[in-house]
Amino acid sequence: MRFVRMAAAAVAVLATVGGATAKDWSKVRIGTEGAYPPFNSLTADGQLVGFDIDIANALCEEMKVECEFVTQDWDGMIPALQAGKYDAIIASMSITEERKQKVDFTNKYYNTPPSIGVPKDTKLTGVTKEDLSGILLGAQSSTTHSNYAEAHFPDAELKLYPTADEYKLDLENGRIDAVIEDVVVLSDWLATDNGACCKVLSTLKSDPVINGEGAGIALRKGEDELKDKFNAAIEAILANGKYKEINDKYFSFDVYGG
Repeated sequence: MRFVRMAAAAVAVLATVGGATAKDWSKVRIGTEGAYPPFNSLTADGQLVGFDIDIANALCEEMKVECEFVTQDWDGMIPALQAGKYDAIIASMSITEERKQKVDFTNKYYNTPPSIGVPKDTKLTGVTKEDLSGILLGAQSSTTHSNYAEAHFPDAELKLYPTADEYKLDLENGRIDAVIEDVVVLSDWLATDNGACCKVLSTLKSDPVINGEGAGIALRKGEDELKDKFNAAIEAILANGKYKEINDKYFSFDVYGG
């Protein structure tokens, strides 16, 4: 009898400990960059706007949780997640095998191809390895686009920037010959007064190893409950029309991709 009582007590203690350590997902802290329009950016009065932000809010509403946004420079995005600064990254982060070694991902929530942007008066006519040999090519550091340039355009001189705004300024002012970036990001910029200088030379064929499966929500390793909640919410907004409503606010085509 004594053994039975001790075993029952041990089970009760474990249940108490398990209950005490269970995650309360009534609030989810979301990390984003705030410098990658039209997906995420800051207004003049410091408000976060963009496709990523609207999708995040729709997912939180579907999950019946409160969203709390935290802005973070891109290079420190994954380390800050791992350190517990926030619970999830919704910042157009591509799902790649390299990143999967550090974080878990949900299913994709969009997928668009990379592209090459150039000044309108460029002499470049193509985007092969030979076409881009010797040019000064800009890209944001620690992105799939910079990795793509290193792998596919090794004879170009690659110049890396902390944010997209900085390479856009250099392209606008003729300090670099071309940039590599998501076609949606480039197209959004080209529609502005500052982007009137330039054009998309061509989209690029995605490299599955580098570009991955699309953009997903990054989570700390082992947060399976939160991952399941996000995946269910993504499926729900795709099915109930909320995704299309947000999509059509920003794009004239289906950004979810095949």
